[in-house]
Amino acid sequence: MYNGRTDPVEHVSHFNQRMVVHSKNEALMCKAFPSSLGPVPMRWFDGLGLGSIDSFKELTQAFGSRFITCSRVSQPLDSLLSMTMQEGETLKAFIDRYWEMFNETDEDFDDVTIRIFKVGLSAEHGLRKSLTGKPVSSVHQLMDRINKYKRVEED
Repeated sequence: MYNGRTDPVEHVSHFNQRMVVHSKNEALMCKAFPSSLGPVPMRWFDGLGLGSIDSFKELTQAFGSRFITCSRVSQPLDSLLSMTMQEGETLKAFIDRYWEMFNETDEDFDDVTIRIFKVGLSAEHGLRKSLTGKPVSSVHQLMDRINKYKRVEED
């Protein structure tokens, strides 16, 4: 249900996924779309002039234009550079902050991401020493290594 406060592009994408078997039926897509809207967006939809929309594409463009201020702004890869483990912060807390910021970036630079994560760890941390001595080559490998150290820290 779209409430008017989240990314409209993501909402349309989710709606399209739910309606994928009906995607060729534009009239049905247009008629079903309002059922995914909360009160504020429904008022916008109800205010559309009769015959002002000729296709589902037009409807989603108008929807996106109206709720553009809610669009998600991706973070630049540079935002990861400022991420450092704070004194007294647990590995789990640092990882949670790091991956939250990582998921907000739209760029795909595994090697840079791995290096930035490693530099963000304190120099004495065992995980940083492990990543220095035995480097990983993918984010998947990094996650595996992190999980090993998280288990040790949590025990």
